[in-house]
Amino acid sequence: MFFLTYLRRELRRRMRQAIFIGLGLALGIGLVITVMGASSGVKQAQSKVLADLYGIGTDLTVTVKPQVAKNPGTGQNFRISNGPGSSGPSGQICTNGTCKALKGGDVIDTLAAANYGVLGADEAAKIARLHDVKNAVGNLLLTDNRIVIPTSNNGPLPQPSNVSVDGVDPAHQNAGPLSNAALAKGRALSSADKYAALVDSNYAASHSLKLGDTVTLANQKFTIVGILTQPEAASPPNIYVPLKVAQALSIDPATNKALTSDVDTIYVTAASAADIAEVQHEISELIPGATVTSSADLANQVTGSLASTAKLANELGKWLAILVLIAAFAVASLLTIAAVTRRIPEFGTLKALGWRSSRIVSQVLGESVGTGICGGLAGIGLGFAGVAIINKIAPKLSATVPSASGPRDGGFATSVGGPGPVQQQFNSAANAHATVSVPMSASVTVAAILLAVLLAIAGGLLAGSFGGWRAARLRPAAALTKVA
Repeated sequence: MFFLTYLRRELRRRMRQAIFIGLGLALGIGLVITVMGASSGVKQAQSKVLADLYGIGTDLTVTVKPQVAKNPGTGQNFRISNGPGSSGPSGQICTNGTCKALKGGDVIDTLAAANYGVLGADEAAKIARLHDVKNAVGNLLLTDNRIVIPTSNNGPLPQPSNVSVDGVDPAHQNAGPLSNAALAKGRALSSADKYAALVDSNYAASHSLKLGDTVTLANQKFTIVGILTQPEAASPPNIYVPLKVAQALSIDPATNKALTSDVDTIYVTAASAADIAEVQHEISELIPGATVTSSADLANQVTGSLASTAKLANELGKWLAILVLIAAFAVASLLTIAAVTRRIPEFGTLKALGWRSSRIVSQVLGESVGTGICGGLAGIGLGFAGVAIINKIAPKLSATVPSASGPRDGGFATSVGGPGPVQQQFNSAANAHATVSVPMSASVTVAAILLAVLLAIAGGLLAGSFGGWRAARLRPAAALTKVA
């Protein structure tokens, strides 16, 4: 009891010094909490982007590179021209070197696996049988290429329209892009559906589509049975159709063969998060040449201000906080030593009255730890204030992420010839990347508060140790000579 009473009296008697030391510690601890809060906010923003991009229930995606046609005439391409002297646009569509004339009003509408190479449907079953795999689901990511041959040569030649399509297994919608989507209207696909489709809400709004309307893919009409809301970061497909129907209507543009029983993307769920690396290795051995991508791999592909801020918070912010904290501890230690020096007469008198050095040291340590705890509490308050300021003034971060449908580097060779020798090449696929805005919400975590308390105690102990060491070296006779 006397220890606490004496401690409280000394802190009150030296209030100005205690406040000064406490504020130094508070600034260092407050900066540490602010940096940790900002770093936590960036990590949460990055996690949200990856979750939106990768899909819930998916740990890995398996793809292969698209096959390149060995013969230039293999596959499908078309050419339109309205050169001088022509009565209207004319052209031809060629399939495996066999060409057919086109005329005004004709429609070319082909559903193609333009994103990845083809995988056999049995590959998903093989992966599902691996020891550490919980589930494996095959999808068919496609692009619908549509162009209408104009009936007049007036005006610019039309460009092909491209719609991203995903063939999904209605019985397994818990992996891949659909796992992260929510039904805004209508219903999900069922195993009994054939020519039914789910449409992304943004695509539906931009094309004035509603439930019961139809969309045309590969010259086949599909009835819209549901409208989905999906994360912007995922760059999701525009339309989802049953996998069996997608396989029947689509072709591989490199070989012009139907994809009757094939997929081009396999979504894999590991039995445990700890097994992901092992599963990735097992799949690579099972399917040589396959690209096995995890969310960690995607994290390395996220660029933009989100990645820059994450690097700044993790590197520069961390070292800045450490340097400020070291400075705060050093100032607290020096001030405590100076205070002990000024109290030499007091400690000499206490030693003459019978106090041991250990008791004096514990008294100095107690005062320093008390000051440190008060500084830690003030630092927590400053940390909350710093995080609030960051949330108030921080702009939205941007993240450039790869498309959920994968890199779109395939497609049909579409040559459109205008007057003279000028030709323009169109790629049927969508862009491989998308840029999204990500709000950063910094927060103070329980771990940060616990760290602040530990730092406060550590700072107090460090300063008290130096001060106690100085007090322990005092000799009563030498100290009493300085008593006024």
